[in-house]
Amino acid sequence: MGIFIGLLIVALWFLNLGVAMWWTLDWLSPITYLIFLVQTHLFTGLFITAHDAMHGTVAENKRLNRGIGQLCTFLYAFFSYNILYEKHHKHHRHVGTEEDPDHADAPFFRWYLRFVLNYITIYQFLGYAIAFNILKLFLPTENLIVFWIIPSIASTFQLFYFGTYLPHRGEHEVENVHKARSQSKNHIWAFFSCYFFGYHYEHHDKPYLPWWQLYKHK
Repeated sequence: MGIFIGLLIVALWFLNLGVAMWWTLDWLSPITYLIFLVQTHLFTGLFITAHDAMHGTVAENKRLNRGIGQLCTFLYAFFSYNILYEKHHKHHRHVGTEEDPDHADAPFFRWYLRFVLNYITIYQFLGYAIAFNILKLFLPTENLIVFWIIPSIASTFQLFYFGTYLPHRGEHEVENVHKARSQSKNHIWAFFSCYFFGYHYEHHDKPYLPWWQLYKHK
């Protein structure tokens, strides 16, 4: 099931992006905004799938699990799976401390900036520059910007806000060993906001559960 769901997200990402590249950009059409929102959500899905691979929950076969994770991090933003793997597990080991790469005792935008700068590299900028300049030879530049580049950036806000900032901000009770909280129970909103990762205490408590089973433990 993990392989099917992971590859389904990848396939839908390609499908929606393909539709977006041939869509005549019309700012008065609601379809333009729908395609944008769906693509943003699917970008988030790529990262969530890669995240699940880091916890070994996409496939039992380790090579296949890692391969799907690497594919998703590459499609998401030319990320290094190895770097993300090390930092994410460091987050779980040292959550809410100075050693936590995802944590910052700062207002939203300063925290977000630290969060993003902690992961991006010059190789990603080079990857985007090369890919963009090749793709624009065949595809509309405006569509590439609106439906490929901007949704990838927008999804970082989605991931950060629902998957890091809301769960980990502020003080936590001493007995809260995961220093994480969960959003109110609403499975529909939890899925569309961030693939159930608003149920964040549950993820830290049971990191072996894939995203599509987290709702069962809320």
